[in-house]
Amino acid sequence: MSQLTHFLAALLGGAVVAAVLLLTGAGGEERTTTVFAGGADLANPKSGALTPREIYKRDAPGVVFVTADVTQPASPFSPGQQGQSTGSGFVIGKSGSIVTNAHVVEGAPSVRVRFGDGRTARARVAGRDPSTDLALLLVDPEGLDLRPLELGSSKGVQVGDPTVAIGNPFGLDRTLTTGVVSALQRSIPSLQPGFRINNVIQTDAAINPGNSGGPLLDENGRVIGINSQIATNGSDANSGVGFAVPI
Repeated sequence: MSQLTHFLAALLGGAVVAAVLLLTGAGGEERTTTVFAGGADLANPKSGALTPREIYKRDAPGVVFVTADVTQPASPFSPGQQGQSTGSGFVIGKSGSIVTNAHVVEGAPSVRVRFGDGRTARARVAGRDPSTDLALLLVDPEGLDLRPLELGSSKGVQVGDPTVAIGNPFGLDRTLTTGVVSALQRSIPSLQPGFRINNVIQTDAAINPGNSGGPLLDENGRVIGINSQIATNGSDANSGVGFAVPI
């Protein structure tokens, strides 16, 4: 069973065990990270693969914009502050299940998700695991046109394979970019001190604030990872070194 399969099974059962990673975060109150892809030749896919246009048409409706109201606790030196954390997520079930990063909804009493058709729904954090930075949201499916994404497998992923990312960088809804798998079996820090996420996929898909929790897709439009973190040299801008937790 994959890490995400374990995570979802546990969360849907009411427990929290999971798999994802720490994000570099956005500026200000945002703590999101974005992943775009950068230069794969998906315009000429191999036989059986989908073009980026086909992948976007099929999968973009299943990607959501996540907004979480967060409160920074008061301290002896400063009062508590209100803010918002924004990121991405994707639908995995017709019953209203949505996957995102845990840091996007950390400490949030109120979470909202916006779908491709413009409809907005309140979401409940059904489970969250800081050690892997994954969270499961639940929305009431009544009246919503939910489009679950197909989950793929990260086991057969190889360096050089094309990738597609769909997310909400800097608030730009459902932005698509393309790239390749740059390396495999990377290890990155998690939200919980002392924990690391292993077997992470490295991609040259650009990661910027707002794409945290969005899907990294293969050439068939199946989810192979959750876009989560970037390597930086002191800024929050994309450096061409992004990381996705393997599905």
